Amino acid sequence: MPTKRTPRAQRALRLATGTALCLAISFGLGLPIPFIAPVLCALLLASLNRALPFKAAVVLALVAMLTTGLGLLLIPILRYYPVSGVLLVGTSLFLAFRFGLRGGNNLIVTFLVIGLTMISAAGVAEFDLAAMVIGALVKGLLLAVMVLALSHWLFPEPANAPSPPPAPTLPAEEVSRVALRATLIVLPTFLLALIDPASYLPIILKAVTLGQQSSTTTARQAGRELVGSTLLGGLLAIVFWCALSLFVHLWMFFLWMLLFGLVLARKVYALSPTGLSPGFWLNSLITMIILLGQSVQDSAAGKDVYTAFAVRMGLFIAVTLYADLMVHLLDQHRPKEVQGLT
Repeated sequence: MPTKRTPRAQRALRLATGTALCLAISFGLGLPIPFIAPVLCALLLASLNRALPFKAAVVLALVAMLTTGLGLLLIPILRYYPVSGVLLVGTSLFLAFRFGLRGGNNLIVTFLVIGLTMISAAGVAEFDLAAMVIGALVKGLLLAVMVLALSHWLFPEPANAPSPPPAPTLPAEEVSRVALRATLIVLPTFLLALIDPASYLPIILKAVTLGQQSSTTTARQAGRELVGSTLLGGLLAIVFWCALSLFVHLWMFFLWMLLFGLVLARKVYALSPTGLSPGFWLNSLITMIILLGQSVQDSAAGKDVYTAFAVRMGLFIAVTLYADLMVHLLDQHRPKEVQGLT
């Protein structure tokens, strides 16, 4: 007799299994920037309780190509008119975040921000690098969508499952301020990436997640939510790496990711309740994947994994502390009646 699971248990199994499977396939196939696919898969699984229809998946892939391709248009401006280019990127980031805060699709916002930052920064150094990043994003998204469908087939949503509550919306007068805050979090990392895009692309991806995470964070929660999730993600990446070092194999990579994913997914869906938000645990998972994926790539390239990890983790912490500072500074200028509501 089949075991009946609660909707939250099904979602936790789906998140952990899908993310682990996507990670193993991405690294097994040797996709460019292989950690992008599991990051996108985790975001899709956490935000969608239904598999995407084929047409919707194709549309999403086309939207990803178009939104990330916008970064290519910024390359000549950034090369020949750098000040104007940076101002244009900053304005576009603000509009993208404001679109998301007004109810726009978060996945589209993510791809818009990636296109404006990662793609344009890579293209300033070398056009082929920008094209490679776009290819990696599209391939990663297609893989994530296929794994999403497989995960829903393995762990279908119960027919009587209640619909998730709608995401809380900000007051209209708060949207611009929060969008500005997210822009100020991402923009300095983009400027840093213009110096050495190949080295700082993972930092941009982290800044993008911080920018979106900060949209639902208040000053009272910022230290715990932003800094805490980054530190936990780094700690989990270290433990994961040590465990994987015991027996290095793709199957073990999958199994360890499945184990870590199950632990975090239980927290995301409150199967083992904590005082922390689901976003905290999801961002810990994403941070772990980014750090771990880069370490695996460093090892394959013969680089000093531990030095590279220490530098990368230091940059992650610095970016997160800066994000925390922005949240506190801009929260000081909130209207008193709005502060009283949070």
